[in-house]
Amino acid sequence: MSTVAKLLAQKQQLMEQLENDPGPNEREEIERILGKIETALSLLGPDDAVDEGE
Repeated sequence: MSTVAKLLAQKQQLMEQLENDPGPNEREEIERILGKIETALSLLGPDDAVDEGE
């Protein structure tokens, strides 16, 4: 699985957790992690989209 695919899968999982109406502390943590994922996705170049051997 590529780095981008892993990040997108994690993002999807966190978005689903947000839909389940978490408490304020959990929501804050989820949003913090989502911010890191968005930053990572924006920094990845086109060469990072596919792992070697795929």
